[in-house]
Amino acid sequence: MISKRAILAGVPALLAAPQIARAQGTWPNGPIRIVVPFPPGGSTDALARLLQPHFQAEFGVPFIVENRGGASGSLGTAQVARAAPDGNTWLIVFDTHAVNPSLISNMGFDTEKDLTSLLLFGTAPMVLTAHRTRPYRSFAEIVAAAKARPETLTYGTIGNGSLAHLTMELVQRAGGFKLVHVPYRGGGPLAVAAAAGEVDLPIATRPALGVHIDAGTLVPLAQTGATRSPSIPDVPSLTELGITGIDSRAFWGFLGPARLPAAIKTRMEAAIRKALDVPELRQRILGLGIDLNPQGEAAFTQFLSAQIATWGRVVRENNIRPD
Repeated sequence: MISKRAILAGVPALLAAPQIARAQGTWPNGPIRIVVPFPPGGSTDALARLLQPHFQAEFGVPFIVENRGGASGSLGTAQVARAAPDGNTWLIVFDTHAVNPSLISNMGFDTEKDLTSLLLFGTAPMVLTAHRTRPYRSFAEIVAAAKARPETLTYGTIGNGSLAHLTMELVQRAGGFKLVHVPYRGGGPLAVAAAAGEVDLPIATRPALGVHIDAGTLVPLAQTGATRSPSIPDVPSLTELGITGIDSRAFWGFLGPARLPAAIKTRMEAAIRKALDVPELRQRILGLGIDLNPQGEAAFTQFLSAQIATWGRVVRENNIRPD
């Protein structure tokens, strides 16, 4: 005989089941938000706005891009982590997503537990450059100059604790030289400073510095992936230059709240992949400097866990603090 307690214990699940079924059956049923946790103008913002019209055509409802910047992307990400798992709130992140758990205390959410890592778009290495007014035309020349005059050459990044900053900590240790870090508050300020020659060695992704590289203002000397990127095939990797064991790549990902219904996840992922198969859109994303290689939830989740572990260790070992 089934006890009264058992019957009562099952009531919440029975009441919730029709609501979940309705959510899955009627989605999408209104405006859908894509939160970009950075100010307008960056690569995440550009990616969201490239995808927006394709999503609207696919689903027949408005898609609204919301820029919610602050705290290296963690403020906007927190909003999505706390949102209802109804398919109406999504998120596009950059590599800071994997560094923030170690760098920022009390974010108010668990990066791995409170979000669904739906799809990894792709990656891109950082590019270490020299301003054209500087005498450096190879990575070896930088190393020689830095060893001759320790802590005099400067390198600029998008911020303290950024992936470029963490990568350069590893590079300096592996190469046995020391530079001076100059952090800026985002890709825009870094790009302006880089073009003006404020720092000797700007380092960021091609989406951030590409226009100045193409113009000849910045001379690319090394890329931080273990292998060369198709977007900058003529620039040697760190491995080729004798700095081994480092494979540092920015990444872009599409996420939602945790506990999303499987039907919504499946349909959203299919819509993203369909959009990425459109030749014009694909070329425009590749033009941002992103090496497209879409990976689904299982692969993205595993990739993210590895990134969090790797960069968390660098943060702790170097006692890095946020700005």
